[in-house]
Amino acid sequence: MDQMKLGAVSFCTEETLSPDVLAHEVEERGFESLFLTDHTHIPVSRVTDYPDAYGGGDLPEFYKRTYDLFVSLSAAAASTTSLKLGTGICLVGQRDPIVTAKEVASLDSLSGGRLAAFGVGFGWNRDEMEAHGTEFKSRRELARDRVEVMRALWRDEVASFEGQFESLAPSWAWPKPTAVPRVYLGGGGPKTMKHAAE
Repeated sequence: MDQMKLGAVSFCTEETLSPDVLAHEVEERGFESLFLTDHTHIPVSRVTDYPDAYGGGDLPEFYKRTYDLFVSLSAAAASTTSLKLGTGICLVGQRDPIVTAKEVASLDSLSGGRLAAFGVGFGWNRDEMEAHGTEFKSRRELARDRVEVMRALWRDEVASFEGQFESLAPSWAWPKPTAVPRVYLGGGGPKTMKHAAE
């Protein structure tokens, strides 16, 4: 019989265990994986309500304080030997896809192939995404194009892509991840299943 594998997820901030200490403790306790979260900043305007699906009410303090996702995962990788790592989730609509592809591939390569999964999401915080130049209404389609740019960079010796929102002229990019990362879509709402199927 297969043994159940358990993972942990955390919003790491300067008020919690640091990512390296957390990862070490998670690995010591026999967990298989650790997934970290992604928020760059929270605009004070707070036009967007905290979703009822996540508890509603006031925005939890930790959203304002999260460490950078890939710096945190790198610290976690450096302090462990077998713990698998993942993003839960990466807000790809708010990130440059070429830089993010490089971060993901570098993390996987430098950790010895321990990237468990690349979890992505569209985001719910209109204020945050608009500060990145992302339009709320087209965030799903933008995220899809950005994931496709990343997949091409991870997979192809000469990568290129042409989509609705993103394009990539033929390009080289190394390192390649040990395997093209599994991409998981997190989120809610009526359109999420349609986009997951794509």
